[in-house]
Amino acid sequence: MSDISVGSMKIEDQGDGVAVVMIHGLGGTSNSFQTLISALDGYRVLRPDLPGAGRSSLRPGRPGIAGLATAVQDCLKAAGIAKAHFVGHSMGTIVCQYLAVDHPEMVQSLTLFGPILEPPAAARTGLNERAATATREGMAGIAEAVHKASVSAGKPVAAAFVRESLLRQDANGYAAHCLALSSVEAADLAKITCSTLLIAGETDPVAPVAMAEQMKQKLPRAQLEIIPEVAHWMMMEAPARSAELLRAHLDANSIS
Repeated sequence: MSDISVGSMKIEDQGDGVAVVMIHGLGGTSNSFQTLISALDGYRVLRPDLPGAGRSSLRPGRPGIAGLATAVQDCLKAAGIAKAHFVGHSMGTIVCQYLAVDHPEMVQSLTLFGPILEPPAAARTGLNERAATATREGMAGIAEAVHKASVSAGKPVAAAFVRESLLRQDANGYAAHCLALSSVEAADLAKITCSTLLIAGETDPVAPVAMAEQMKQKLPRAQLEIIPEVAHWMMMEAPARSAELLRAHLDANSIS
């Protein structure tokens, strides 16, 4: 494994083969997908820390989700990749959707964990309030609240991972991502022509199954898998099933 640097952005790059780009969600990092890596032998896997998250500091440029999508494009250019499978979690699924709509030539397939169409009104308000809390008070209270609300009961290791991931975030970067998510508009899913796998947690309060079902109806080539007794962080809560679903979808949609 090696690192690619694009300005202040860090990207983990490992393996050889058809490219897979994994885009984390709000409060996540490249480590959000660590439980899936052993299932991806034979692929070249790129995992960026989005600007403002993990090891990547905020950078000037285009704001919002569109700015994050541009940052991902920069990753691919730096890595010399013209086309890839895209894997997203939560906020990262919206970045994936934007890329598939605006640059379909870059996207071989989509696998979306905890897929989000757009936040409902109440969630937008909550995200704006959370951004203010992060800049005013830091990440401790947010980490405590989020891990309790978004991980299913009886998954202490997953809860610990989520709490630590949030505690380690730069507060200003996290706030910027909250604001990006609070103002985002849904992508035009009818324009996404690649094969798309939606993976929803049965008890997910952040990206409920009903939202995934709505997305499936709008996407031309979509499949929906629901993982039982799992909430929003299914890669940590049900890693074996998450890896199995991802690998099968990548293999089915890779060019030999």
